[in-house]
Amino acid sequence: MKENLQPLLRFRKLWLGIGWSLVIAVIVLSLMSSPPMIPSIDYGDKISHVVAYLVLMGWFAQIYHAPRLRLYYMIGFILLGILLEILQGLGGIRQMDWVDMLANSIGVLVAWQLTKTRLAYVLAYFEQKCCG
Repeated sequence: MKENLQPLLRFRKLWLGIGWSLVIAVIVLSLMSSPPMIPSIDYGDKISHVVAYLVLMGWFAQIYHAPRLRLYYMIGFILLGILLEILQGLGGIRQMDWVDMLANSIGVLVAWQLTKTRLAYVLAYFEQKCCG
């Protein structure tokens, strides 16, 4: 498959539904007054921010392979991370953290780079192997 071609995903609607559910989960967890506890490891909070946004960007980059669409998703997820941190600060229950904004953005950028490789076809490969 060429990088610019959209893979034919048989379960595209399912993958999109899962993707948007992940976005909603990140929004809800970000705005909860007391989200589930993160394992007490050094920088666990920051690692969770990187992983969450890496998963979001990586997921949608599996579905949309056009460079322009990926760019739009990259910008959108970075802005989402910034907006959610600002809303946390305005809510008075949690604090806005610039380092969290940076961690969110790093997750998006790492996923964006990784999906310029063969990792961009994990969902297509999964469908091919599991569903013929």
